[in-house]
Amino acid sequence: MTLPVDSETNGAATAVRRLRREAWGFAVGSALFFVGALPFYADAVGIVATNVTFVVGSVFFTLAGFIQLSLSGRHVPHAKMNRADRADWFGAAVQFVGTLLFNLSTILALLASIREPDAVGVGWRPDAWGSLAFLIASGFALIATQRRGQLWDTDARTWHGTWLNALGAVAFGVSAVGAYVLPSSGDLLSAFWATVGTAIGAVCFFLAAILSRRAIPLK
Repeated sequence: MTLPVDSETNGAATAVRRLRREAWGFAVGSALFFVGALPFYADAVGIVATNVTFVVGSVFFTLAGFIQLSLSGRHVPHAKMNRADRADWFGAAVQFVGTLLFNLSTILALLASIREPDAVGVGWRPDAWGSLAFLIASGFALIATQRRGQLWDTDARTWHGTWLNALGAVAFGVSAVGAYVLPSSGDLLSAFWATVGTAIGAVCFFLAAILSRRAIPLK
């Protein structure tokens, strides 16, 4: 890892780049969602344990979203705030709402799997509202990233992180569509995309998380 160098300190490193605080939660949550989406994992541990995996993953998502919104330094929008910071805050806020919706959907899926473990479609897939929130959050993130030099923290948004999260949000949306239960037959619209979309979305969120860094001044 390359350290920033200060010419006034004879070339000594003055800061180190480390994983952002919220990134830990997003990374763990994404890893759990990816594992939960693997068919052989569900076959090995059962539908109830698989849904528990999704519930725990969604809790890590929500904790990370809370840290990103409330504890990272972001300020609530006000009249004098620039466009980049305003979009950055709304992106974090809408994403946090999306994580709460994922909490709700994973818990409901867990309860359903406990009641009827053999029912079609009882396993969790991204819900439409949570996925929509992630898509909207990605739109705000794109606006903020276009003017990242004006952000309260220029490391708060990066192009690779923004596009990876956007791609992940799209994948979760595809999964939500695929997981739609057809009223006529009770089958999923596309079991393949319901599973693959979740896995791809989790991978994108994981990569975005582990690439998220911030500069920590050396004492």
